[in-house]
Amino acid sequence: MTRTAPAWTPVCPVAAIAPETGVAVLLEGGEQVAVFRSADDTLRAIGNIDPFSGAAVLARGIVGDLGGVAVVASPMHKQRFDLSTGVCVDDPAVAVPTYPVRVRGATIEVGRP
Repeated sequence: MTRTAPAWTPVCPVAAIAPETGVAVLLEGGEQVAVFRSADDTLRAIGNIDPFSGAAVLARGIVGDLGGVAVVASPMHKQRFDLSTGVCVDDPAVAVPTYPVRVRGATIEVGRP
């Protein structure tokens, strides 16, 4: 079976996301994604919908480090999500989707898994 490359969606210039913050992105088809930039300029993307509240708020969460793991805490109920895996560190039975991210030129692009 051959794997197809993800379809990439241009999001914004890298400079538009301050370190330790995120932005919300709407992909074609209505899929909501939160893109985060860490202090070391690593970019990660997860689903923007908080599975505990159903609100599209994860991009506005508090970005941090939990024992060497990059996380975002939901602004609703403060559950923390691993930015690499999407797994909720407070309830590992819950997860949000993750998305590939790349930079082309100075523009961030989000792919579909």
